[in-house]
Amino acid sequence: MHILVTRFSAFGDVAMTVPVLWTVANQYPQHKFTVLSRESMRPLFLQMPENVTFRGVNLKQKRYKGPFGMVRLFHELNKELGFEAIADLHDVLRTKIFRTCAILRGIRVACIDKGKTEKRLLTRPEGKELKQLPTSFDRYRNVFEALGLPIGQIEFVSIFGGKKRGDFSRVQEFFLPRREKEKWIGIAPFAAHQGKIYPLDQMEQVVASLDKEPDVRIFLFGAGEKETEILKSWAKKYSHTYITEGLRMERELILMSHLDVMVSMDSANMHLASLVHTPVVSIWGATHPYCGFMGYGQRSENALQINDLPCRPCSVFGNKPCLYNDYRCLTRITPEMIVKKILNVCDTMPLVQA
Repeated sequence: MHILVTRFSAFGDVAMTVPVLWTVANQYPQHKFTVLSRESMRPLFLQMPENVTFRGVNLKQKRYKGPFGMVRLFHELNKELGFEAIADLHDVLRTKIFRTCAILRGIRVACIDKGKTEKRLLTRPEGKELKQLPTSFDRYRNVFEALGLPIGQIEFVSIFGGKKRGDFSRVQEFFLPRREKEKWIGIAPFAAHQGKIYPLDQMEQVVASLDKEPDVRIFLFGAGEKETEILKSWAKKYSHTYITEGLRMERELILMSHLDVMVSMDSANMHLASLVHTPVVSIWGATHPYCGFMGYGQRSENALQINDLPCRPCSVFGNKPCLYNDYRCLTRITPEMIVKKILNVCDTMPLVQA
């Protein structure tokens, strides 16, 4: 069976498909899987089993805009690939059009259950039902099971396979090799929405404290003009701090795989680090791990959050304005708490060898 797997965005959600897709493809080598996503997602799928291929599409291209554009894309892909089933891991208007076209052609379809109702109960202003919801990995796995491809425990370790880490020689032109006993700490301080972003003045205090630690090197991750300017200013102030500007995602993933710990918001970088077997200290504000978006294989004790605020979580995605206009869910996490957790992870995990 040839299965078309659709998931267009967002970056973190696409990254979370990787462990499940890797496992199902490995357990069912007789089937073929084609991942349809935005071209920018390609580096996430470069190390997949041989029966997985990636098909990038530019959804801004005039040819594929609007409902008729998606119908056109469906017919082009169906003619070219001849797929026999669709695993819809997204369930948005674009993929609903794909599913409708497939059903009219007699093609099998299975679609993700996003659990919107239970997520609303978790985030409603009053009477929140605080409980762990199925993770995105569970929801993706259920889609393949509906197609007759059940999988047990997810077997994925790293996109770099058994080695767990990428070839450092590919980034050595940007960064000097690791010194003996040196700890490498990544910090990704940004996210798509304010409700997920730790206050930058407090995050700079984290950087300043870590920079004073012996045998520590700090790598700052971020994109966009404003973000880059902020990170550059930090790198200039602190002698053991470096910005990863200019690295494409494939090389960025290699560098992440050599970190001892990554500090991230509830954002894409948490998931990218998780895909390369790097422990993450994650910072949660308006959102909550209960929504099911914790990074793959990450430990719950490394998720920093304030648990005694009745307003939390107020949002699944962190895109709602703060009820009190002060984002106390984030500001009450002190820089000292973050530094302590980072150093604890470094001390309890074996040092990475470059």
